[in-house]
Amino acid sequence: MKMNVLKGALATTLILALVAFTNTVEKKQVDVKESTILWEGEKLTGSHSGTINLEDGFFLMENGELIGGEFTADMTSIDVTDLKGDSRNDLMGHLKSDDFFGVETHKTAKFVITTVAKKGDVYGVSGDLTIKGNNNPIAFDLTMTKNSATTNLSIDRTKYNVRYGSGTFFDNLGDKTIYDEFNLAINLKF
Repeated sequence: MKMNVLKGALATTLILALVAFTNTVEKKQVDVKESTILWEGEKLTGSHSGTINLEDGFFLMENGELIGGEFTADMTSIDVTDLKGDSRNDLMGHLKSDDFFGVETHKTAKFVITTVAKKGDVYGVSGDLTIKGNNNPIAFDLTMTKNSATTNLSIDRTKYNVRYGSGTFFDNLGDKTIYDEFNLAINLKF
């Protein structure tokens, strides 16, 4: 009887080991040159838009399903696409200054996926976003295909100590008020 119990335990161990080896985690590296991050910030009198380059990123997949990932944006690459000449250069300089993203000190922003839940063809993604050294949780929907992932999300900049022109923190701004949330349209290729 003791021998049968040992044989059963050995068989169970072998089956579990085989299952563990068949559930491999794949790291899908994002093609940073083909991927895009578009931003838009609004103010009382209009809006501005531009791009930010992705520095690095990957998804973790298990049996073809998303389980994690990590992404780093190059904050020094902030570009303004809706203005030209001195106006463009002035706004880019201001966005890179300590009033906004302080890119001299905080060269990157980072997002780490902490939980994933699949809803049909869309993933509900939660994770930690770090901008300007401040870390906060965010959640959004992500659509994935075989070679791409897309999302649109809004970020409350004041949670990351980006408060310039915020009506939440400053009075009497009038038409100089800049809305707290900025929008990102992200298209990742892999």
